[in-house]
Amino acid sequence: MTSFCGSLKVFRKVIISHTYRHTCVYTYIPIKTHTLTHTYIYYYIACVHIYLFTPHLHHSLYLFVFANKPCPFIQILTTSCIHLSSMTFVKVRMKYKDDKPGRQPEKSSRVVPIGVMFVVLCGLSFYLGGIFCSERNRISTDQVSKAVDSVESTVSGPIQVKSVLFPECSADLQDYTPCTDPKRWMKYGRYRLTFMERHCPPVFDRKECLIPPPDGYKEPIRWPKSKDECWYRNVPYDWINKQKSNQHWLRKEGEKFYFPGGGTMFPNGVSAYVDQMQNLIPGMTDGTLRTAIDTGCGVASWGGDLLDRGILTVSLAPRDNHEAQVQFALERGIPAILGIISTQRLPFPSNSFDMAHCSRCLIPWTEFGGIYLLEVHRILRPGGFWVLSGPPINYKRRWRGWNTTIEDQKSDYEKLKKLLTSMCFKLYNMKEDIAVWQKTSDNNCYKQLDVPDTYPPKCDDGTEPDSAWYTPLRPCVVVPNPKHKKLSLQSVAKWPERLHEAPDRIGDIKGSSAGDFNRDDSMWKNRVAHYKTLLSILGTDKIRNVMDMNTRYGGFAASLIKDPLWVMNVVSSYAPNTLPVVYDRGLIGTYHDWCEAFSTYPRTYDLLHVDSLFTLESHRCEMKYVLLEMDRILRPNGHALIRESGYFADAVATIAKGLRWDCHVNDTEDGNSKEKILVCRKKLWYSQSS
Repeated sequence: MTSFCGSLKVFRKVIISHTYRHTCVYTYIPIKTHTLTHTYIYYYIACVHIYLFTPHLHHSLYLFVFANKPCPFIQILTTSCIHLSSMTFVKVRMKYKDDKPGRQPEKSSRVVPIGVMFVVLCGLSFYLGGIFCSERNRISTDQVSKAVDSVESTVSGPIQVKSVLFPECSADLQDYTPCTDPKRWMKYGRYRLTFMERHCPPVFDRKECLIPPPDGYKEPIRWPKSKDECWYRNVPYDWINKQKSNQHWLRKEGEKFYFPGGGTMFPNGVSAYVDQMQNLIPGMTDGTLRTAIDTGCGVASWGGDLLDRGILTVSLAPRDNHEAQVQFALERGIPAILGIISTQRLPFPSNSFDMAHCSRCLIPWTEFGGIYLLEVHRILRPGGFWVLSGPPINYKRRWRGWNTTIEDQKSDYEKLKKLLTSMCFKLYNMKEDIAVWQKTSDNNCYKQLDVPDTYPPKCDDGTEPDSAWYTPLRPCVVVPNPKHKKLSLQSVAKWPERLHEAPDRIGDIKGSSAGDFNRDDSMWKNRVAHYKTLLSILGTDKIRNVMDMNTRYGGFAASLIKDPLWVMNVVSSYAPNTLPVVYDRGLIGTYHDWCEAFSTYPRTYDLLHVDSLFTLESHRCEMKYVLLEMDRILRPNGHALIRESGYFADAVATIAKGLRWDCHVNDTEDGNSKEKILVCRKKLWYSQSS
């Protein structure tokens, strides 16, 4: 520690919430470099210097403050950079990212009250922010860029890594979902089913092994046949077959599961159910409706049927000990993601979906002040539709089969109507078991929320409507920004015209414009044409489930729109917020942080596409763990298209050998010597321990 100057002043007993991951970045200027195993980030802060040591990114934080003598940098290092035996430190307890607090120090050890420390740290943050935002800032952006260039110029070539053969995981991890692991549920609260939300393991608990397929695993049945059947050995769950046999979700015959299209609320089949819905919502047939979300999706039969009608649906369901609903959906080739409306926002931007659907999804819509309905309101486009079938709809006829009383169901229905009216929904249509509400396109309706003591109130200006990565649900109405004139369902272009039109919200992204959007669209057409020469099966029925791991505007997905596949577009929670543009085009996607596991089961994607992900995220995410996660979600014999700078491409190829991937390095479509394209295939292998 002799390289650091100034006297050491230690603040003890500081509680910092998980929101530290998004804390005021305007107070510092980063200059970064990295190696494969270490990441160095230097921050210039004049005369006050803080040393942060993070051995486990979401677990604990060590805080040191140096003062009294000018020092030029703050340094953030990984665990392997420091010998703890040579340090004197005090651990500053934090809440886990999932809100589980660390143990508190004994009361006798209190030195600085929490309130005082909070004020001091906030004051320091604003003071430093003022320094760097003022004209007296002594370091310009150009100087930072030069510093970065000087650091990178010291690198003589691509990073060198050793090939490591990763071992097999045990057979009981064949369906392992790291951030929604039922084995860890007992650690978390049951209030509002918070234990079923994302709770990722700390770094020291991460698996550094390869997830094995089940015994007898076969290559999935190809689309469109897969919509109606799948191999039993690929998703070997007998429980759902037995428990849901009366609802005709699926049935097992020989080596296969068959999906007859039944469901709790559609005894005559899902197609008849959707036909009835189309009669209530004419926009489902003319391209007005394009994107939908199905909460509590079952085996995604509703979303599967809508694919044939030109509507792209995100099927959403939580991880379950037995049912594996999302796994069945993806095995069938239907878009789906693990998730639950509980205490945090869904990982989607505001005003995105054209339609939301709940078919007896068992979500208590009227409880907790209607906070779940408020989340549906947030993600639903103005003029969009919310469809509900099941309790309390048609309660006069159905209540006897719901183990309730007619009085209770009538009360629930009245509460539901009142809540929806207060959120500026209107009853659009209703027939038998299906009710349809429409979100207003007229912002004047929200003026009623300006009245004092009105519930729910408007969200204040400090509530970011698109913030949706570990963001708590808020009991307030997100009012659409009136500056967006082409946001409502009635004003946005119909499908498929909207796919190639620059959306209104492109102007919200710094440095973006309609011209930039059009250039990006053209660029991806050329890139995808080149990809098809490198991977001949792209565009055939051998590739169905595709993920673009760090999209910008969804150009990769748009260029594949005529092929028999669908694309999950992923936007980093740390990148510019381009996901609204993806949805405005009529595509689907989610926010995600690739330092963590994705919300899906193993073996669910045929193709993963990466465009400069490691270049952009190497300062935060360790390459090894990102590639292990890619291996987890990639199907055996699936492919990865990895477009990276030469600095990272060779390292990726080396690590990929340890994953049992076959990779080939190729030139880009324009012969850019700074970039390479890796075409990798994951081998099919079976566990030696089974």
